Amino acid sequence: MKIKREVLTGLCVILILTAGAVVLYNVVKGRERDGLARRIVSLGSRDGPPETIEGLREAIGRYERQIERHVEDAARTGTYWRILAVRLQDRGLHNEALGALERAVAYYPGDASLLYLTGLSAAAVAKSYLDFSGGAYNANAGSRYYALAEDAWLKAIALDGAYGRPRYALGVLYVFELNRPQDAIPVMERYLESAPLDADGMAVLAHAYALTGQYQAALDYYDRIIAVTGDAAKRAAAEESRQRVMDAYYGY
Repeated sequence: MKIKREVLTGLCVILILTAGAVVLYNVVKGRERDGLARRIVSLGSRDGPPETIEGLREAIGRYERQIERHVEDAARTGTYWRILAVRLQDRGLHNEALGALERAVAYYPGDASLLYLTGLSAAAVAKSYLDFSGGAYNANAGSRYYALAEDAWLKAIALDGAYGRPRYALGVLYVFELNRPQDAIPVMERYLESAPLDADGMAVLAHAYALTGQYQAALDYYDRIIAVTGDAAKRAAAEESRQRVMDAYYGY
C-alpha cells in the first residue's frame, strides 16, 4: 500500500510539473506572438491596411505551424546549397559552385564563411576565364570575377572582423592578381596581428613591401620567416626571396 501511495504521489508530481511546463510554454509563445505582432505593426505604412496587435496575434497563432515549417524548410534549403557549393569546389567546378553559393547567400546573407567561399570560386574562375564569344581579345575579360572576389572578401571581413581567411585571401589577390601591393599591406598587417607566426602570411606581406620599394621592411619579414618556420621549403623560398630583395636594395 505504501508503494502504491509513493507511485501515486510521483505521478501527481509529474502531472503537476507537466501542466506547469505546458502553461509556461503557452505563456512564452504568447509573448513571442505579441512581440512579433508589435514588430509587424511598427513596420507598417500609414497607407497600408489597418492592423491591430490583437488581430495579428491571433493570425500568428493560427498559422504558427505553417510559419515554423516554412522557416525549417528555408534553413534546410540554405544548408543544401552550402553543401553543394563545397562539394563542387572540391572537384574544381567553380563556375557551378558560384551558382550554388549565390543561392546559399540568398538564404544566409550574413554568413561570412559563404562570402569567403564565394571569393575563392570567383578568383578561380577569373584566373582561367576565356571569352568564347569570338570577340576581340581582352586581357581584362575576367576582371568582373576578380571584382566579385574582392567584394565578397571585403564583405566577409566587415561581417566578422576576427575571421582571418578572407583577409589572407584578399592580400594574395591584391599582391599576385591585381597588382595592388599597396592595398595588401594594411590587410596583411591586420591579418598577422591574429596569426603572427603564419609564414605564408608573412611572405605575402614581405612581397608587398618589396614591390612598393620598402626593402628593409621586406627583409625584416623574410628574416622572421627563416627564424620561425619549421618547413624547409618555406625557409628556402624565404632565403631566395630575401636575396633578391638584397640585390635590389643594395644594387648588386
